[in-house]
Amino acid sequence: MNEKHPCFNKEAKGKYGRVHLPVAPKCNIQCNYCNRDHDCVNESRPGVTSSVLSPVQAVDYLKALTSKHPQITVAGIAGPGDPFATPELTMETLRLMKQELPEMIACLSSNGLNISPYIDELAELGVGHVTITINGIDTEITEPVYSWVRHEKRIFRGKQAAELLLEKQLEAVRLLKEKGITVKINTIVMPGMNDFHIPELSKRMAEMGADTQNAIPLYPVKDTPFEDMEEPSKELMRDVRKMIGMYLKPMTHCARCRADAAGLLGKDIAEATQMIRDFAMKPKEDENRKYVAVASHEGMLVNQHLGEASSLYIFSETPSGYRMIEQRVTPNRGTGIQRWTDLADTLSDCRAILVGGVGSSPYKYLSKSGLEIIEMSGLIDEGLDSVYKGKELKCVKKRDAFSCGSECAGTGTGCG
Repeated sequence: MNEKHPCFNKEAKGKYGRVHLPVAPKCNIQCNYCNRDHDCVNESRPGVTSSVLSPVQAVDYLKALTSKHPQITVAGIAGPGDPFATPELTMETLRLMKQELPEMIACLSSNGLNISPYIDELAELGVGHVTITINGIDTEITEPVYSWVRHEKRIFRGKQAAELLLEKQLEAVRLLKEKGITVKINTIVMPGMNDFHIPELSKRMAEMGADTQNAIPLYPVKDTPFEDMEEPSKELMRDVRKMIGMYLKPMTHCARCRADAAGLLGKDIAEATQMIRDFAMKPKEDENRKYVAVASHEGMLVNQHLGEASSLYIFSETPSGYRMIEQRVTPNRGTGIQRWTDLADTLSDCRAILVGGVGSSPYKYLSKSGLEIIEMSGLIDEGLDSVYKGKELKCVKKRDAFSCGSECAGTGTGCG
């Protein structure tokens, strides 16, 4: 294990820091304890981030952050979804890191479902530490944990989902160890569901060559099937770690980090969240996202709230200037969250949307799809200059830093 990796080496946690790059917006499984839709500065858990970055944005942010905080030695990808639900984003981020920051220790965390096809390249890129979340090796125990598993464009449920996931997880651990990569097993401890089974899991992982195991207490999250499940007691967690210790070195200093965490474990850098938001406002360089959508009453000014727009103007950059190529109808009102997920699909070839205003729910869903959202007023061309040319936009309307209010300082310990 690397002596400068604070997550794998307890002795390093007060000396060296880590940063999580939130470049993985989607997940390929749905765990019954996870809700990635909620974003609050006081939430400190995987699956939560204030912004999603493109690979270029992420590496630019990493360079800026480490220039200010050289104690950060590790850059990881851990969400807010799974890195291999959108492998193209993950691998491009790692390639850019290797090219521009070769001294940085690279790591990532995955559920293991779709990592195997990329393990050869991960080794070539120098990714030396990988965490796989495995909650059990008995599918009768793990079946109730997952609502669904999506693999190769098919949705699996029930026992079939649990069996497929376990098969891929075991394959991933085997292949990672064959490449000499340090493997940490994360296990969510769910009282009465898998706590008694963890020694069996630990024994199997030790036999396969895993290096350490991190038992993470269940954090009951609102609006999930497990929201009323009891959180493990300190005594139970102590006993679980003792049982793990019979087979593997247990990790005992986990900070249950956000997908955009940065700094020493337990001492995150206060300015990092705003830095991420600032870099998220920069243009995304993506050949598949060539256009910009605009909410406008007449096609000259950005002057319409997104919720009111029955259609959006779609603009493209050309050698002779900007050109409006079409108007696209927005999904029907009255469908709740589905309207915004459908709109994200409708705008999958757009890198940004210019709006006069936008609610917190559409902002959340559209930004997590990789779309840059710019609230502004004024000429459309000025907004397009901001997206395509990186010019400063003086008529931008900056959102509050967090949906629960700009007055919230945020400690990452939960809302009281």
